Amino acid sequence: MTTSTGTGLSPRALARQRRRASVARFWRQYRAERAGLYGLTALALGALLALFAPLFVGSDVSSVTDAPGHPMQSPSAEFPLGTDQFGRDLLGLVVWGSRVSLLVGLLAAVLSVAIGTLIGVTAGHFKGWYATVMMRITDWFLVMPTLVLAIALATVMSRSLTTTVVAIGVTTWPTTARLVRAQTLAVETRPYIERAKALGGGHWHIMSRHVLPNVMPLVLAQTTLIISSAILAEATLAFLGLGDPTVVSWGGLLQDAREAGAVSAGDWWYLVPPGIAIAVVALAFTLCGRAVESVLNPRLGVSR
Repeated sequence: MTTSTGTGLSPRALARQRRRASVARFWRQYRAERAGLYGLTALALGALLALFAPLFVGSDVSSVTDAPGHPMQSPSAEFPLGTDQFGRDLLGLVVWGSRVSLLVGLLAAVLSVAIGTLIGVTAGHFKGWYATVMMRITDWFLVMPTLVLAIALATVMSRSLTTTVVAIGVTTWPTTARLVRAQTLAVETRPYIERAKALGGGHWHIMSRHVLPNVMPLVLAQTTLIISSAILAEATLAFLGLGDPTVVSWGGLLQDAREAGAVSAGDWWYLVPPGIAIAVVALAFTLCGRAVESVLNPRLGVSR
Protein backbone atom coordinates (compact mmCIF):
# COMPACT_ATOMS: atom_id res chain seq x y z
CA MET A 1 0.00 0.00 0.00
CA THR A 2 1.42 3.35 -1.03
CA THR A 3 1.34 6.15 1.49
CA SER A 4 1.62 9.77 0.47
CA THR A 5 3.63 12.46 2.15
CA GLY A 6 2.73 16.07 2.80
CA THR A 7 3.91 16.92 -0.70
CA GLY A 8 1.49 14.49 -2.32
CA LEU A 9 4.30 12.19 -3.44
CA SER A 10 4.86 8.59 -2.45
CA PRO A 11 8.00 7.81 -0.44
CA ARG A 12 9.65 6.23 -3.51
CA ALA A 13 8.86 9.21 -5.70
CA LEU A 14 10.13 11.56 -3.01
CA ALA A 15 13.35 9.55 -2.73
CA ARG A 16 13.84 9.70 -6.51
CA GLN A 17 13.23 13.44 -6.46
CA ARG A 18 15.83 13.91 -3.75
CA ARG A 19 18.35 11.80 -5.64
CA ARG A 20 17.83 13.87 -8.78
CA ALA A 21 18.29 17.05 -6.77
CA SER A 22 21.48 15.63 -5.24
CA VAL A 23 22.87 14.71 -8.65
CA ALA A 24 22.04 18.18 -9.99
CA ARG A 25 23.72 19.78 -6.97
CA PHE A 26 26.77 17.57 -7.41
CA TRP A 27 27.05 18.51 -11.10
CA ARG A 28 26.80 22.22 -10.33
CA GLN A 29 29.63 21.93 -7.82
CA TYR A 30 31.70 19.72 -10.13
CA ARG A 31 31.42 22.23 -12.98
CA ALA A 32 33.11 24.78 -10.74
CA GLU A 33 36.23 22.58 -10.81
CA ARG A 34 37.83 23.58 -14.10
CA ALA A 35 40.55 20.93 -13.95
CA GLY A 36 37.89 18.29 -13.38
CA LEU A 37 36.04 19.43 -16.49
CA TYR A 38 39.23 19.17 -18.55
CA GLY A 39 39.78 15.66 -17.25
CA LEU A 40 36.17 14.66 -17.91
CA THR A 41 36.36 15.99 -21.47
CA ALA A 42 39.55 14.05 -22.14
CA LEU A 43 38.01 10.87 -20.72
CA ALA A 44 34.84 11.30 -22.77
CA LEU A 45 36.87 11.67 -25.96
CA GLY A 46 39.02 8.68 -25.04
CA ALA A 47 35.98 6.54 -24.25
CA LEU A 48 34.33 7.42 -27.55
CA LEU A 49 37.57 6.67 -29.41
CA ALA A 50 37.87 3.28 -27.72
CA LEU A 51 34.20 2.45 -28.21
CA PHE A 52 34.19 3.24 -31.92
CA ALA A 53 37.74 2.04 -32.63
CA PRO A 54 36.53 -0.69 -35.04
CA LEU A 55 34.91 1.99 -37.18
CA PHE A 56 38.06 4.14 -37.25
CA VAL A 57 40.83 1.60 -37.76
CA GLY A 58 39.20 -1.79 -38.35
CA SER A 59 39.65 -5.00 -36.39
CA ASP A 60 42.55 -6.17 -38.62
CA VAL A 61 44.84 -3.34 -37.51
CA SER A 62 46.92 -5.75 -35.39
CA SER A 63 47.44 -8.24 -38.21
CA VAL A 64 51.13 -8.88 -38.89
CA THR A 65 50.65 -10.63 -42.24
CA ASP A 66 48.53 -7.85 -43.76
CA ALA A 67 50.58 -4.89 -42.51
CA PRO A 68 50.07 -1.94 -44.88
CA GLY A 69 53.54 -0.37 -44.55
CA HIS A 70 57.22 -1.17 -44.24
CA PRO A 71 58.83 -1.83 -40.86
CA MET A 72 59.83 1.20 -38.78
CA GLN A 73 58.68 3.91 -41.18
CA SER A 74 58.86 7.41 -39.74
CA PRO A 75 55.67 9.53 -39.54
CA SER A 76 54.29 10.57 -42.91
CA ALA A 77 51.05 11.62 -44.55
CA GLU A 78 50.10 7.98 -45.04
CA PHE A 79 51.09 6.95 -41.51
CA PRO A 80 50.81 9.99 -39.18
CA LEU A 81 52.52 8.14 -36.30
CA GLY A 82 54.75 5.92 -38.41
CA THR A 83 54.82 2.12 -38.40
CA ASP A 84 56.04 -0.53 -35.99
CA GLN A 85 58.56 -3.33 -36.50
CA PHE A 86 56.02 -5.28 -38.61
CA GLY A 87 54.87 -2.36 -40.73
CA ARG A 88 51.57 -1.85 -38.90
CA ASP A 89 50.08 1.62 -38.60
CA LEU A 90 50.97 2.92 -35.13
CA LEU A 91 48.06 5.37 -35.06
CA GLY A 92 45.65 2.50 -35.52
CA LEU A 93 47.46 0.42 -32.91
CA VAL A 94 47.30 3.23 -30.34
CA VAL A 95 43.58 3.72 -30.98
CA TRP A 96 42.91 -0.02 -30.78
CA GLY A 97 45.09 -0.39 -27.70
CA SER A 98 42.94 2.12 -25.83
CA ARG A 99 40.18 -0.52 -25.65
CA VAL A 100 42.31 -2.97 -23.68
CA SER A 101 44.10 -0.43 -21.50
CA LEU A 102 40.92 1.37 -20.45
CA LEU A 103 38.97 -1.85 -19.94
CA VAL A 104 41.67 -3.46 -17.80
CA GLY A 105 42.13 -0.27 -15.80
CA LEU A 106 38.41 0.06 -15.10
CA LEU A 107 37.88 -3.59 -14.17
CA ALA A 108 40.96 -3.69 -11.95
CA ALA A 109 39.88 -0.50 -10.17
CA VAL A 110 36.36 -1.85 -9.63
CA LEU A 111 37.77 -5.10 -8.19
CA SER A 112 40.17 -3.20 -5.96
CA VAL A 113 37.49 -0.84 -4.63
CA ALA A 114 35.02 -3.69 -4.13
CA ILE A 115 37.50 -5.63 -1.99
CA GLY A 116 38.53 -2.53 -0.05
CA THR A 117 34.92 -1.46 0.55
CA LEU A 118 33.87 -4.92 1.74
CA ILE A 119 36.75 -5.20 4.17
CA GLY A 120 36.47 -1.58 5.32
CA VAL A 121 32.74 -1.67 6.01
CA THR A 122 32.77 -5.05 7.76
CA ALA A 123 35.85 -4.22 9.83
CA GLY A 124 34.33 -0.91 10.90
CA HIS A 125 31.00 -2.50 11.76
CA PHE A 126 31.95 -5.71 13.56
CA LYS A 127 35.11 -4.44 15.32
CA GLY A 128 36.68 -6.87 17.84
CA TRP A 129 38.93 -9.71 16.71
CA TYR A 130 37.59 -9.61 13.15
CA ALA A 131 38.58 -5.97 12.68
CA THR A 132 41.99 -6.66 14.24
CA VAL A 133 42.72 -9.54 11.85
CA MET A 134 41.48 -7.64 8.79
CA MET A 135 43.49 -4.53 9.62
CA ARG A 136 46.66 -6.55 10.21
CA ILE A 137 46.21 -8.16 6.78
CA THR A 138 45.61 -4.69 5.34
CA ASP A 139 48.77 -3.38 6.99
CA TRP A 140 50.75 -6.27 5.50
CA PHE A 141 49.54 -5.41 2.01
CA LEU A 142 50.25 -1.73 2.63
CA VAL A 143 53.91 -2.25 3.52
CA MET A 144 54.53 -4.65 0.64
CA PRO A 145 55.39 -3.03 -2.73
CA THR A 146 52.24 -3.22 -4.82
CA LEU A 147 54.05 -3.66 -8.11
CA VAL A 148 56.16 -6.51 -6.75
CA LEU A 149 53.06 -8.35 -5.55
CA ALA A 150 51.33 -7.79 -8.89
CA ILE A 151 54.37 -9.07 -10.79
CA ALA A 152 54.50 -12.16 -8.56
CA LEU A 153 50.83 -12.93 -9.19
CA ALA A 154 51.10 -12.28 -12.92
CA THR A 155 54.13 -14.57 -13.07
CA VAL A 156 52.54 -17.62 -11.42
CA MET A 157 49.20 -17.25 -13.25
CA SER A 158 48.51 -17.65 -16.96
CA ARG A 159 49.19 -14.62 -19.14
CA SER A 160 45.76 -13.17 -19.88
CA LEU A 161 43.71 -10.04 -19.31
CA THR A 162 41.93 -11.75 -16.43
CA THR A 163 45.26 -12.37 -14.74
CA THR A 164 46.24 -8.73 -15.18
CA VAL A 165 42.94 -7.53 -13.69
CA VAL A 166 43.21 -9.90 -10.73
CA ALA A 167 46.89 -9.11 -10.12
CA ILE A 168 46.19 -5.38 -9.96
CA GLY A 169 42.86 -5.61 -8.13
CA VAL A 170 43.99 -7.84 -5.25
CA THR A 171 47.10 -5.78 -4.54
CA THR A 172 45.73 -2.21 -4.56
CA TRP A 173 42.75 -2.41 -2.19
CA PRO A 174 44.36 -1.62 1.24
CA THR A 175 44.16 2.17 0.93
CA THR A 176 40.44 1.97 0.15
CA ALA A 177 39.89 -0.40 3.07
CA ARG A 178 41.57 2.00 5.49
CA LEU A 179 39.59 5.01 4.28
CA VAL A 180 36.25 3.19 4.22
CA ARG A 181 36.79 1.72 7.70
CA ALA A 182 37.52 5.18 9.14
CA GLN A 183 34.35 6.56 7.55
CA THR A 184 32.34 3.55 8.71
CA LEU A 185 33.46 4.11 12.30
CA ALA A 186 32.31 7.73 12.03
CA VAL A 187 28.92 6.75 10.57
CA GLU A 188 28.37 4.07 13.23
CA THR A 189 28.43 6.74 15.96
CA ARG A 190 25.48 8.66 14.52
CA PRO A 191 22.15 8.56 16.39
CA TYR A 192 20.10 6.98 13.60
CA ILE A 193 22.34 3.90 13.71
CA GLU A 194 21.46 3.45 17.38
CA ARG A 195 17.78 3.88 16.56
CA ALA A 196 18.00 1.31 13.78
CA LYS A 197 19.63 -1.18 16.15
CA ALA A 198 17.00 -0.50 18.81
CA LEU A 199 14.24 -1.19 16.28
CA GLY A 200 15.74 -4.62 15.54
CA GLY A 201 17.88 -3.84 12.48
CA GLY A 202 20.36 -6.66 11.82
CA HIS A 203 23.97 -6.39 10.73
CA TRP A 204 23.15 -6.66 7.02
CA HIS A 205 20.41 -4.03 7.31
CA ILE A 206 22.69 -1.60 9.13
CA MET A 207 25.59 -2.03 6.70
CA SER A 208 23.58 -2.03 3.48
CA ARG A 209 20.90 0.55 4.29
CA HIS A 210 22.74 3.01 6.54
CA VAL A 211 26.51 2.61 6.39
CA LEU A 212 27.12 1.84 2.72
CA PRO A 213 25.10 4.79 1.30
CA ASN A 214 27.08 7.13 3.54
CA VAL A 215 30.48 5.82 2.48
CA MET A 216 29.64 5.64 -1.24
CA PRO A 217 30.76 9.24 -1.97
CA LEU A 218 34.17 8.35 -0.56
CA VAL A 219 34.19 5.11 -2.57
CA LEU A 220 33.32 7.02 -5.76
CA ALA A 221 36.15 9.48 -5.26
CA GLN A 222 38.57 6.66 -4.45
CA THR A 223 37.54 4.72 -7.57
CA THR A 224 38.35 7.57 -9.94
CA LEU A 225 41.76 7.95 -8.31
CA ILE A 226 42.57 4.23 -8.42
CA ILE A 227 41.70 3.87 -12.11
CA SER A 228 44.71 5.97 -13.11
CA SER A 229 46.99 3.82 -10.96
CA ALA A 230 45.45 0.66 -12.42
CA ILE A 231 46.07 1.84 -15.99
CA LEU A 232 49.70 2.61 -15.14
CA ALA A 233 50.05 -0.80 -13.47
CA GLU A 234 48.60 -2.55 -16.53
CA ALA A 235 51.03 -0.70 -18.78
CA THR A 236 53.91 -1.66 -16.48
CA LEU A 237 52.98 -5.35 -16.45
CA ALA A 238 52.58 -5.36 -20.22
CA PHE A 239 55.90 -3.54 -20.64
CA LEU A 240 57.57 -6.22 -18.51
CA GLY A 241 56.14 -8.91 -20.77
CA LEU A 242 53.57 -10.15 -18.22
CA GLY A 243 50.47 -9.09 -20.11
CA ASP A 244 48.44 -10.98 -22.69
CA PRO A 245 50.66 -11.24 -25.80
CA THR A 246 47.64 -11.80 -28.07
CA VAL A 247 46.09 -8.37 -27.52
CA VAL A 248 47.22 -4.84 -28.30
CA SER A 249 47.61 -2.45 -25.38
CA TRP A 250 49.61 0.70 -24.76
CA GLY A 251 51.98 -1.10 -22.41
CA GLY A 252 52.33 -3.90 -24.94
CA LEU A 253 53.32 -1.38 -27.63
CA LEU A 254 56.05 -0.04 -25.36
CA GLN A 255 57.25 -3.60 -24.80
CA ASP A 256 57.32 -4.21 -28.57
CA ALA A 257 59.25 -0.97 -29.07
CA ARG A 258 61.84 -2.02 -26.50
CA GLU A 259 62.26 -5.44 -28.08
CA ALA A 260 62.60 -3.85 -31.53
CA GLY A 261 65.43 -1.61 -30.29
CA ALA A 262 63.51 1.61 -30.85
CA VAL A 263 65.26 3.26 -27.90
CA SER A 264 68.80 2.72 -29.17
CA ALA A 265 67.82 3.34 -32.79
CA GLY A 266 66.13 6.66 -31.98
CA ASP A 267 62.77 5.61 -33.42
CA TRP A 268 60.87 7.97 -31.13
CA TRP A 269 57.54 7.56 -32.94
CA TYR A 270 57.36 3.98 -31.67
CA LEU A 271 57.69 5.07 -28.03
CA VAL A 272 56.13 8.50 -27.67
CA PRO A 273 52.48 7.94 -28.82
CA PRO A 274 51.60 5.08 -26.42
CA GLY A 275 53.53 6.78 -23.64
CA ILE A 276 51.64 10.04 -24.13
CA ALA A 277 48.32 8.15 -24.29
CA ILE A 278 49.02 6.48 -20.94
CA ALA A 279 50.06 9.78 -19.36
CA VAL A 280 47.03 11.70 -20.68
CA VAL A 281 44.47 9.12 -19.54
CA ALA A 282 46.11 8.71 -16.13
CA LEU A 283 46.19 12.49 -15.69
CA ALA A 284 42.56 12.82 -16.80
CA PHE A 285 41.37 10.26 -14.26
CA THR A 286 43.46 11.94 -11.57
CA LEU A 287 41.94 15.35 -12.35
CA CYS A 288 38.44 13.88 -12.24
CA GLY A 289 39.22 12.08 -9.01
CA ARG A 290 40.53 15.21 -7.34
CA ALA A 291 37.50 17.19 -8.52
CA VAL A 292 35.08 14.55 -7.20
CA GLU A 293 37.01 14.42 -3.94
CA SER A 294 36.89 18.19 -3.51
CA VAL A 295 33.11 18.16 -4.05
CA LEU A 296 32.31 15.17 -1.83
CA ASN A 297 34.93 15.25 0.89
CA PRO A 298 33.83 18.42 2.73
CA ARG A 299 30.50 16.81 3.62
CA LEU A 300 30.80 13.21 2.40
CA GLY A 301 27.08 13.27 1.86
CA VAL A 302 26.19 15.33 -1.18
CA SER A 303 24.53 12.29 -2.72
CA ARG A 304 22.27 11.58 0.25
